[in-house]
Amino acid sequence: MALPLCLALLVSLPGQGGEPAPPPRPNVVLIVADDLGYGELGCYGQQKIQTPRLDAMAKEGLRFTQFYAAAPVCAPARCSLMTGLHGGHAYVRDNVEFEPEGQLALPKDTQTLPKLLQAAGYETAMIGKWGLGGPKTSGEPNAQGFDHWFGYYCQRQAQTYYPDHLWRDGTAVALEGNRADGVTGTQYSPDLFLAEAERFLRAEHEKPFFLYLPFTLPHVALQVEDEDLAPYKERFEETPYRGERGYLPHATPRAAYAAMISRLDRDVGCVLDLLKELRLEENTLVVFVSDNGPTYDAGGVDTRFFDSTAGLRGRKGQVYEGGIRVPLIARWPERVPAGKESAWIGAHYDLLPTLLELAGVAVPSGLDGLSFAAELRGAAAPAHEFLLWEFNGYGGQQAVRMGRWKGVRSNLQEELAPLELYDLEAAPRETKNVAAKNPEVVARMLEVLAREHKSSRDFPIPALDAPPTRSGGF
Repeated sequence: MALPLCLALLVSLPGQGGEPAPPPRPNVVLIVADDLGYGELGCYGQQKIQTPRLDAMAKEGLRFTQFYAAAPVCAPARCSLMTGLHGGHAYVRDNVEFEPEGQLALPKDTQTLPKLLQAAGYETAMIGKWGLGGPKTSGEPNAQGFDHWFGYYCQRQAQTYYPDHLWRDGTAVALEGNRADGVTGTQYSPDLFLAEAERFLRAEHEKPFFLYLPFTLPHVALQVEDEDLAPYKERFEETPYRGERGYLPHATPRAAYAAMISRLDRDVGCVLDLLKELRLEENTLVVFVSDNGPTYDAGGVDTRFFDSTAGLRGRKGQVYEGGIRVPLIARWPERVPAGKESAWIGAHYDLLPTLLELAGVAVPSGLDGLSFAAELRGAAAPAHEFLLWEFNGYGGQQAVRMGRWKGVRSNLQEELAPLELYDLEAAPRETKNVAAKNPEVVARMLEVLAREHKSSRDFPIPALDAPPTRSGGF
């Protein structure tokens, strides 16, 4: 039996000229939660929901306190994560659905993280929710750099945990025992994803691997197995949710939502346990992050009860802090400092250059992201001049962060709205608009927002695309 790559490299002979063998390239496991809020883990202040495995992961690794989603909803956030581009440059800038299933597809020639790793000799796999193209489109995971994949193409389909089918490498896999309407069944998709991840990790790998795990928990609908629900039964006061705000009803919605987050926590723990059992953890970087902030009042979820944003303003769909500030935890024994936290300010689009650098792969030019590999090594990464958000949906929004300052513009589908300005050091909850007192900061932000906006045929924002008739100042 061939040795795994990490062991084979350790016992290889020195290269020509007496040079020592190069260190093994790391495996990378990137886990993305779906609609998990900044305040929904114990290590980020959560008091009501139990997340022991992610809390332990934070103690064993590095916890980031000022990391952001690239967008406040699913598809554009995942597009930026895959491409290293912010919302003013990325191809997908909002959720766009197609029938019978799938979303707006990434173009064939898109430069993506899995393509770059695949070209550099990595084995690449994805298990979970894709959301960047449907069947037989240019956006299929196999066309965007994944050797193997299993899961949902479609975000809409992923709103049930009992789908009647999933997909494996472009072929539909029927799930017997699940109802066609997705209300209930015998095959729970998180169970299937975890089993698929185990099969992949237990397989013999002759190359280093990149495993992308975009899990669907805790996105609504509220569907949870009895064994996961049991610890939370009768713990909270409950009002049955009858489906009046979309998705499926549930008799104990608070318990169900808490149970779904704890189930996510357990699944992350299972992945970490497998890496340890298989003696892969010493050469595997594991990164955990959420795709955006917690849901607004939809599907019976009570994010106010759970303080899901840790007191930050806004939720999913908004570019205020609660909609885009997300947890990020990185773990790599003996490589990433243990039990530390980082206040480095970054976003999803920084993951591509960071993971490439750590994998020893050349980082292409033209990205909006910066590598924060230095932070993961215990040093200081270079700071961004700015972070930028541009979001076509929910009325059209822009935001920019420069150090302590955060600027926000809303309702851009209607008008070139004035810029709100917040001092996040003085008021992290964005409660006091200080634009009038800081005209020079406002002017600098407006210049960046104008410069970084690239018009999109699919995602027009008339107030930004048309020649400005007024400054849009304060």
